Amino acid sequence: MNAQLRQRIAVSLLAVSATGFSAWKVSEGYTDHAVIPTEGDVLTIGHGSTRYEDGRPVKMGDRITAPRAELLARNLMTQDEQRFATSLPGVKLHQEEFDVYMDFVGQYGIGTWRQSSMRRELLAGNYVQACASLLKYRYAAGFDCSTPGNKRCRGVWDRQLKRHVQCMAVQP
Repeated sequence: MNAQLRQRIAVSLLAVSATGFSAWKVSEGYTDHAVIPTEGDVLTIGHGSTRYEDGRPVKMGDRITAPRAELLARNLMTQDEQRFATSLPGVKLHQEEFDVYMDFVGQYGIGTWRQSSMRRELLAGNYVQACASLLKYRYAAGFDCSTPGNKRCRGVWDRQLKRHVQCMAVQP
């Protein structure tokens, strides 16, 4: 459908789509034990979960099954959806924008989201600028992941580029 004909929906009425959740899981990958995914990152397990539903952090030595990883990821995503919606009172988004920003929250966390220029731009109604602000998040442990030829965290930058393209694709 043409982006110009589509209506944005109140954030409080949206949830991550099945496509968005599946794409996020693929981007995060899967591990049955706690790992540090990139230098300077925190421990993750399953599909990139850094904590359990009760807030306990993942610890070295923790193990998880694939079904439990799926459940944990979905439960944490649901918690993040609620926090995300609360952070954007009165804002309306296309489903694709919601999925993109929730993918960001899944990777960087709700705390980073709340401080982000993307959130500030959305609150101001600047949707295109919010998409452009995705490209500001290209660092991992102080290293610029957009550095050509880098093998340290290239996936971080590639993921931001993909998010940017997806976000811009629904702008009128």
